[in-house]
Amino acid sequence: MANTKQAKKRAEQNNRLRQRNRAARTRVRGVVKTTRATAESDAKKAEEMLPKTASEIDVAVRKGVLHRRTAARLKSRVAKRVNAAKK
Repeated sequence: MANTKQAKKRAEQNNRLRQRNRAARTRVRGVVKTTRATAESDAKKAEEMLPKTASEIDVAVRKGVLHRRTAARLKSRVAKRVNAAKK
């Protein structure tokens, strides 16, 4: 348990940041999962969802939740799946 005023403040900040990061990570996972599932059933709709998915991933990178290369890999894999579904 934090004893000093500074340690208490840092503990509270860490908790707030953890909550924000979890929310962003969950949002990214959900969007990616939805896009992948849509690609299997409706390729046209999945193609429309692709920019929103990429945007959501980019937001997570800007917030420092995801590493940029992880984001690039995610976007690439989702795009690959959507493009495969189109054919």
